[in-house]
Amino acid sequence: MRVAALALLGLGLMAPRPAMAQSAIDRVDVALVLAVDISGSVDDSRFALQMEGIARAFEDREVQSTILSGQYGALLVTLVNWSQKPQIAVPWRVIASPTDAMAFAADVRHAPRRAEDFTCMSLMMQVVGEKVLPLMPVPADRMVVDISGDGRDNCNPRTAVDGERDGLVADRVTINGLPIREGREAETIAQWYEQHVIGGPAAFLLPANGYQDFGRAIRQKFIIEISGRQPPFAPSVASR
Repeated sequence: MRVAALALLGLGLMAPRPAMAQSAIDRVDVALVLAVDISGSVDDSRFALQMEGIARAFEDREVQSTILSGQYGALLVTLVNWSQKPQIAVPWRVIASPTDAMAFAADVRHAPRRAEDFTCMSLMMQVVGEKVLPLMPVPADRMVVDISGDGRDNCNPRTAVDGERDGLVADRVTINGLPIREGREAETIAQWYEQHVIGGPAAFLLPANGYQDFGRAIRQKFIIEISGRQPPFAPSVASR
């Protein structure tokens, strides 16, 4: 994993709490980073729809069954909200029971939000590679970054999104995309995610048809990426 180069406090990241209460778990099937866009195009109601969609997915019995049916019967998950400054909104958590999943859902519903205008996806990917994945409390067979949002990077970054994506893929990370088709970029955002965002082993794209559809899309996406099974549809797939 790349060496950390960014100041934790300067990026607005909260120090993760280790999952000490679940210390009996020494390995998980998947480490999942939920990277959710909270930039200026995401008002309070859209933010609430995203958090509620994630929470309900973790309360869903099929999602819980998928988590528990892997070789180790456990998932490692964290929530990163991002715009100009990524925030670890819910630190790494081991999900190894329905109770764990319900507790994570409750924390997602109370996740903090700092409203900022710009969509800095490149910076978010850099932070995930340098400050989030290296802090995993237990190893995982697979590492997945699940990125959702309604717009392309508009921060004029030093390293383009493609470059940060390729760096994560080189570290054996899969990046999946959930573009939200709403707002000014509704007609083009899925294609942009396909070309610039997704990558790694079995990477795929699963769009949401607006924020009202986010809950349906994120639930379906979790089941696919946690299980590692082929999608039951024909998504865009990247082999980068």
